[in-house]
Formats: sequence, structure tokens, C-alpha cells
Amino acid sequence: MKRLEGKVAFITGSSSGIGAACALKFVQEGALVFGFDIHEAKEGDWAKALALQPACHFVQGSVTDDEAISAAIKQLHKRFGRLDIVVNSAGVAGIGSVHLVDPAEMDRTMAINFKGTFLVCRHALPIMMEQRSGSIMNIASVEGLEAQEFTAPYNASKGAVVLLSKNMAIDYGRWGIRVNAVCPGFIETPMSAAIEDPGMKARVDAAHQLGRMGTPAEVANVAAFLGSDEASFVSGSAMTVDGGFSAGKRFGVDELYGLIPPN
Repeated sequence: MKRLEGKVAFITGSSSGIGAACALKFVQEGALVFGFDIHEAKEGDWAKALALQPACHFVQGSVTDDEAISAAIKQLHKRFGRLDIVVNSAGVAGIGSVHLVDPAEMDRTMAINFKGTFLVCRHALPIMMEQRSGSIMNIASVEGLEAQEFTAPYNASKGAVVLLSKNMAIDYGRWGIRVNAVCPGFIETPMSAAIEDPGMKARVDAAHQLGRMGTPAEVANVAAFLGSDEASFVSGSAMTVDGGFSAGKRFGVDELYGLIPPN
């Protein structure tokens, strides 16, 4: 039996990147997926998911639009009769040091990354509470656990997502609802494609102990586990999927003592 057989999932940001990879992985594991994204979903992983499971559905809308989210989740509930998994994957980058950030840019980043997560959960939770079951995964970032330079809006928004997830794990655990934050490192998505300078790309790769960025599919694999019954005792975690990015830093001591792998 597939690990998500018969489960219904609502995934935001599902037209590309991590969200689309989650949609495809969930369908491969037997789930029915209801996608939600401000961008149209016509190709890539979402198209593959739909080809595998035509019962899947997609609605175009923004996670900043409370009415659109409410309508989509009501439509999902009417269509499938339940809601087992939520993946809040919609997100944007937010750059700048505090004295350089326009307040409107901070508002935009917080509205999509943090408030959008809150709004989706606000409408999904009553269904899960009635069922007395459910798994919510909020895609945060390692930058919600430790700060990076020149990304104050993004750091702040993802840090808020991590603590919101922990709060919900406390508040809704008594209803059998599990809530976790997933904290990827740098992942090969349209967002990371903005790193065009080869030198910068090499430094970013090297900051991960595995020496590379991750792929959306590698994050989706973890999300599928968290959505499954195999993760029945996992709640309130901020699970890193970062190739060792947040494990610590190397300063060359291992090379000094010859502790390097052979070619």
C-alpha cells in the first residue's frame, strides 16, 4: 500500500518548485491533490501529477486573498469530503538590510510567506479538528533558523513561520493534528535561479556540507514522510532538509590534518 493512499492534500505554491514536487510525490504515494497558486499550472511536475491522477484539481489564486483561500478549501471539502494534509509552500524572496528595505517590500514578503501560511491554516484547521486528524507542513527555511546577510525580510518571515508552526503543534495536538515546519537549504528552484554569479553560486554550494544545492524532489520526499502515518509521533519540529547547511562551518582544519576524501 502506498504511504499516502486515500489522503487528500491541499498544496499552495503548487505550480512550480517545491510545491509542484510535493504534488507529484504525493500523487505517486496515492494522495489526491488540490493545488493552489497565483501562477497557472500547465507543465512540469504539476502536469505529471495530473497525468498520473486526473482527479487532482487546481485553483489559481493568491495566498494573500483570504476569500480565495476560503473558497478553494470549501471547494476541496465539497469535492473530496476530507482534508488530511496541508503543505504551505507558496513563498517569495525578500532581500535587503533593514535600513535599505522599503516598508512596502517588508509588508509584501510577510504577507505572502507568513500571513499566507496563517490564512491557509485558519481555514484548513476547522476541517481537521472535526476529523480529529491531519498533518500540516509549513515550508520555512534554514533562514528561519539562522540569519543570512542582506535578507532581513525573508529571515523575519520564515522565522515567524517556524514559531507559528510550533504554536499550532501545541494548540491543535489534542485534536490529533500534527504541525511541522520544513526548513530547506538552498534548493534548485526559480527563486535560487536568481543567483547568477558563478562565484556566488560556488560559495552557496560550498556552504552546504554535501557541496551542492538540494532539489525540490528531495524536499518533497521529506514532506511525504511527514504527511504519512509513518510520522505519527512527529509534531512541532523544524526539520532541516539542507545538506548540512545549518550543521556548522568548516575552517579547513580537516584539510590541514589530511581528513579529505580520496578522488
